[in-house]
Amino acid sequence: MSDFLDQIKQLNEQYEKLIAQPNPKVEPGNGIYWRHEHPVVTNGHAPLYWRYDLNPETNPYLMERIGVNAAFNAGAIKLNGKYYLMVRVEGVDRKSFFAVAESDKPTEGFRFRDFPVLLPETEDPDINVYDMRLVQHEDGWIYGLFCSERKDPDAPKGDTSSANAKGGIARTKDLIDWERLPDLQTPSPQQRNVVLHPEFVDGKYAFYTRPQDGFIDTGAGGGIGWGLSDSMNPAVVDHESIVDEKVYHTIKEVKNGQGAAPIKTAKGWLHIAHGVRNTAAGLRYVIYAFMTALDDPSRVIHAPAGHLIAPEGIERVGDVSNVVFTNGLIAEETGELYIYYASSDTRLHVASTTIDRMLDYVTNTPEDGLRSRASVETRYALIARNLKLLDLPEYAFLKRG
Repeated sequence: MSDFLDQIKQLNEQYEKLIAQPNPKVEPGNGIYWRHEHPVVTNGHAPLYWRYDLNPETNPYLMERIGVNAAFNAGAIKLNGKYYLMVRVEGVDRKSFFAVAESDKPTEGFRFRDFPVLLPETEDPDINVYDMRLVQHEDGWIYGLFCSERKDPDAPKGDTSSANAKGGIARTKDLIDWERLPDLQTPSPQQRNVVLHPEFVDGKYAFYTRPQDGFIDTGAGGGIGWGLSDSMNPAVVDHESIVDEKVYHTIKEVKNGQGAAPIKTAKGWLHIAHGVRNTAAGLRYVIYAFMTALDDPSRVIHAPAGHLIAPEGIERVGDVSNVVFTNGLIAEETGELYIYYASSDTRLHVASTTIDRMLDYVTNTPEDGLRSRASVETRYALIARNLKLLDLPEYAFLKRG
């Protein structure tokens, strides 16, 4: 028994060291945001009592009975001074589920609650659920919008991978008790990355959608969609229009989707999204930003070219490599902004910035000229302006080519 407890103590010391690990900014950053040195949540953050049977009679070798493969793609919210992450946890059985991790700090110290979320099911039970966005709506509810996946009933016999994706909806007041609502109904055959706008629009609930023809392929889906519903129970969107379309030979040429709910600023609604392009090594996911009008959240008014965050270093390695994905965003009243993003479907990171920095980035970064020549012309103009500065004495330390 003493050896058994000693092993548990060793595991617990390792676990507590991980939870208490400081997570400083990686300096100097790029002027837009700072990465942080460590992931904020990993599979190692799952409590020992989630994974091990701690009874020596039923588990004499202290085996990990129910393993955790990954912890990533978290929705985020701040309530009563605490930071909460609705983490997508994936067991070694490949089933994803939701679990709330909380901390007094936005970048470190996240600890899971004792139990994962026991999400209510609809009459047609989900096979898998994942990627919940948390939205504090002006109607007083906190909504969780997520992907609900079920096996495609029309798949050919023997096809065990085809699936149907729907926009699942649940709501809560405290992140503890959840009410399941009917899945979102739209004209599209499948839906993923559905996000609720935090305010009413023309007295209706507004949704950012990602219409697609198949489980993986968007087909004629076209990009980030927009639609209105009279209610949330049920939520029914009769018409979808495209807010931000996918575009040939860009970071979003294959597909794109809204991240978390947009942030309301003095200059417009700030959106953080993901874009996907194809490469010889497979799909590459990056994070980008754009802004829509305050009086019409479906109208884009600023769209910087290229990505905001792309995979770097260890972020490129994992279950699905070369991927960063975000569905969590927290804006402080003081102006700080935290972007929670996952890497390679494996772990969760945070990038910290401010609203002011992001507004500068979104409104002043050139848009995509959509041609190589146009791209060079934009860069050429920047270089020309800078070379004039380099003639000044205070810039003498910078060498020219």
